[in-house]
Amino acid sequence: MAIFVGQRSFMTRLSIGRIEEAVRKIDSVFQHTPQYCCPNLSKALGCRIILKVETLNPVRCFKGRGTDVVLANLEKTSGQKTVVCASAGNLGQALAYCGNNRGFEVTVAASSAANPLKVERMKALGANVILVDGQIEEALEAAIAHSRRTGAFLVEDSKNIDTCEGAGTIGLELAKLPFSLDSILISLGAGAMATGIGFALKAYRPDTKVLSVQPQNAPALTRSYRAGEVVESGPPNTIADGVAGRYTIPDVLADMLEIVDDALLVEEDSIVEGMKLLYKHSGLIVEPAAALGVASILESPDRFRGQTVATVLCGSNVAPQDFEHWVRL
Repeated sequence: MAIFVGQRSFMTRLSIGRIEEAVRKIDSVFQHTPQYCCPNLSKALGCRIILKVETLNPVRCFKGRGTDVVLANLEKTSGQKTVVCASAGNLGQALAYCGNNRGFEVTVAASSAANPLKVERMKALGANVILVDGQIEEALEAAIAHSRRTGAFLVEDSKNIDTCEGAGTIGLELAKLPFSLDSILISLGAGAMATGIGFALKAYRPDTKVLSVQPQNAPALTRSYRAGEVVESGPPNTIADGVAGRYTIPDVLADMLEIVDDALLVEEDSIVEGMKLLYKHSGLIVEPAAALGVASILESPDRFRGQTVATVLCGSNVAPQDFEHWVRL
């Protein structure tokens, strides 16, 4: 769909009308999340930092927005009641929670190396979890095979446009802030947040720069963005398991090239320091993927100095012992 910002037309898969309609489909427990300036963190970072906190819900992450849209649309269009996905943990938890509320049977394929805490939470929320050898790519192959064998609807994060437009409702909420944003920093994995939130903000706050942030050790989509085409990357090696994919979805890349103004990469030490600062100055425990925005400010302080910058704290599914080890409590 095309939207016009000034003289520029944005051609993407996304629709601002569908994002606005998604608000009516998503469980209220995932919506109207806190968004506020954190003065102490702002002082530490040298810019006015706005935190969008997506962790205060039953699955501790933003993904319930997208999965609820997926399931609501399935109910309306097909009556399908069985779904499957591949997940490192957060998508699976969100699909299990929303599926349980809507009477869906949910299966999640996950890597046997996935975060054990996330795996247990998926099971606790009612998902049938299939563990496979390998990483998220092998889990996706297992999910596809399960879908073909059983007829379950395959939910692919970011490739399924509903997941992007569900995430886009975060952008609608940020657009209602009573002041302008110079930039927004969005953690980048498969791309649903960067494209969904970025698209919504471009529609209502066209002057806001949309910046994605990915670990240097898991750069698949960022490298493709910079090249303007799909680029193969090696296996990820990052503590930010929530964004640790190694493949690029062509349709998502096409959307990202239209929407995102720049794609940044950050080092592992900066991610850990970002987690520490968020805990120290805001009292928030976040998983590594949620600290990427703060990490990017730490690595490029002059770029953001004096600006008003928002970042989305996308999840807090981290094992207590891992968090304590990383931040040295």
